[in-house]
Amino acid sequence: MVTKENIRNFCIIAHVDHGKSTLADRFLEITKTVEDRNMREQYLDKMDLERERGITIKLQPVTINFNNYQLNLIDTPGHVDFSYEVSRSLAAVEGAILLIDATQGIQAQTLANLYYAQKQNLDIIPVINKIDLPAADKEKVVSEIVELLKIDRSQILYTSAKTGEGVEQILEAVIKRVKPPKGDLSPTRALIFDSVYDSYRGVIAYIRVVDGQIYSGDKISLMQTRAEDDALDVGIFSPNYTKKEKLEVGDIGYVVTGLKNISLCQVGDTLTVDNSKFEIRNSKINDLKNQIGLSPLPGYKKIRPMIFASLYSQEGNINKLREALNKLKLNDSSLSFEPESSRAFGFGFKCGFLGLLHMEIVKERLEREYDLDLIVTTPQVDYIVQNLDGKLSYKEPWVALEIVCPGQFIGSVMDLAQKSRAKYISTEYISDRVILKYEAPLASIIINFYDKLKSISSGYASMNYELIDYRYEDLVKMDILIAGEKIDVLSQIVHRLELNSKAHEITKRLKDLIPKQMFQITVQAAVGGKILAREDISAMKKDVTGHLYGGDITRKRKLWEKQAKGKQKMKKLGKVDIPSDVFIKLLKY
Repeated sequence: MVTKENIRNFCIIAHVDHGKSTLADRFLEITKTVEDRNMREQYLDKMDLERERGITIKLQPVTINFNNYQLNLIDTPGHVDFSYEVSRSLAAVEGAILLIDATQGIQAQTLANLYYAQKQNLDIIPVINKIDLPAADKEKVVSEIVELLKIDRSQILYTSAKTGEGVEQILEAVIKRVKPPKGDLSPTRALIFDSVYDSYRGVIAYIRVVDGQIYSGDKISLMQTRAEDDALDVGIFSPNYTKKEKLEVGDIGYVVTGLKNISLCQVGDTLTVDNSKFEIRNSKINDLKNQIGLSPLPGYKKIRPMIFASLYSQEGNINKLREALNKLKLNDSSLSFEPESSRAFGFGFKCGFLGLLHMEIVKERLEREYDLDLIVTTPQVDYIVQNLDGKLSYKEPWVALEIVCPGQFIGSVMDLAQKSRAKYISTEYISDRVILKYEAPLASIIINFYDKLKSISSGYASMNYELIDYRYEDLVKMDILIAGEKIDVLSQIVHRLELNSKAHEITKRLKDLIPKQMFQITVQAAVGGKILAREDISAMKKDVTGHLYGGDITRKRKLWEKQAKGKQKMKKLGKVDIPSDVFIKLLKY
């Protein structure tokens, strides 16, 4: 029997591509959690999308046994768009392996994840990975870590997750350095840190048991939503669902709740049980606490979306789309959505995302997992609109921006930030690496900033950002008219200094993206009644005289005149066919 003194809960945090999933693979191999014949790369990455893109999108828990200890690991994503997954994982563990690539050193997301871990007072184990690579510079990375964490270099571990070198030493360090879980025997409280929906068994909650114990068959309740049901099953991840009789203090596992209403089981809620049964099971305990007045666990800070885009079903099946979004939100609590309608596309949903990659992943998951054919509009940040003295004013979101780059690129990076309306805050140095801190409008960095940053730094710079507040700026609403009709999903808020350049860029881009129709199409950008830019898409010419051979030219002229009149009519009454991928392609302008 494993006591809580022999349990260690930890996660792996790192910048994207620093080797988290590969290290998790070695843990599974060394501890024989997965048999060799069943082992594959990125074993804990369950989704096809994760394997195709080579990134972790969803946190994934697994229980492994090593030297008579039960180690509960949560593998986390590394991309900034999935930082909320990381913050949820950190709230469920006592320790974290901070994994750093020996060839790249400390990056922006390394710092961001470290800050998250330090706020949770976790035990940090710094590990340098990829030491087998020719480009590895261990001494340089050691200097960065020592300076960053203010620790002795003897506390740093070295590994090659690819070859397995040093992996056992990491597990031994987890046992020695990560504190065991604390918790009371009663009453029962468990934190829901993730969940999935099963069409047969209802909502399956992923939990960390903080206090007490949960048996299969217990009457469970959720403190926030007041939902009640029976625990149909409880168990651990090894790495697949493995049934257990009960989950106790310190365990990370799952509870099959049986709930069919998805909204009743929310990430961050506290799951508890009918503790009257506990007194019978543990009659020797005299200091049994009364469940009356039981306080919920802290839960999670409410996530705020960074960008918004609208989703529409090409088949017009709004109910199918709503059901799919509800189920996906259960597994992705950072996704938000609300119904809206568009003159162009009918009824759909305005959705909030943490970034462009998050938006792409949600779109692909909806199409793959729920068989939907979607139109996704051009993403934009959220603005606060206020009427001041009869005039509309806009407040835009600003972020704290942190850029990490080698010192030789500092001039180019600062120039890019200035062109993006960013305000300089400070410069810090870690070895030969520079940390530049700015405050910047989210709209200026969410779309193309990262690509430009990588380009000017030869791929060496990285960035992280966090929303701080909303500020008044000189912003105006720019409308896009196609064939004289205002297309609401293409309207956008633009800073006045960028107005003319944006207007010409978007009209030229739309001219290239919208296919020719049977009539001429005018594309215009306007503010109020003033046209700022215009492009014309010529009509597709149909050969209406091809069937005529010889004869009087007047016959052909009559057909040409008839065709011209038809085009004029279509220009007034026709509806422009806009391909569904136009909005995504507009991101590249």
